[in-house]
Amino acid sequence: MIEKTASEYNQVIKASKVLFEKKTKDYGTAWRILRLPSITDQIYIKAQRIRSIQEKGVQKVDEGIAGEFVAIINYCVMAMMQIDLMENTTMEMEYKDLEPLYDKCVQDTLELLQNKNHDYGEAWRTMRVSSMTDIILMKLLRVKQIEDNQGKTLVSEGVKANYQDMINYSVFSLIKLDFLTKGSE
Repeated sequence: MIEKTASEYNQVIKASKVLFEKKTKDYGTAWRILRLPSITDQIYIKAQRIRSIQEKGVQKVDEGIAGEFVAIINYCVMAMMQIDLMENTTMEMEYKDLEPLYDKCVQDTLELLQNKNHDYGEAWRTMRVSSMTDIILMKLLRVKQIEDNQGKTLVSEGVKANYQDMINYSVFSLIKLDFLTKGSE
């Protein structure tokens, strides 16, 4: 089962990366101007929209929640890249220079997923997508608190681990939503 999860993870990430590449070609790296709290707020907006649609059972904007989970994945990767690029002040970057950073972020996140999946026995497969949405929102509130504390924690993991968990819960949600067969419709 763990091999199946890795395969599904890689398929979701591949689709997310394709969108990231296309948006990079359309918009460049305008996201480089964002400070980490601004990226966190962007992720929050996406997660809150998902929850709102789940609670209301209807949406008025013709963009499904699968696309919002993909956006959460890509914004989390952007946040981790921003952390890695903290000393680099270059605003506009070529996709070919970002691609290895993207790949490293998602590979590190996959390794975390595999370790946790081993310990938790794929418990996520029995979870509701709405619960995963709530966990993403909780992780966002944690990140906001860490950011408000200038990154200082007493016993907690830092922001990167929370971004990785949000990626993983978004991937799990997309798998449960049958994204791999339906696509981002």
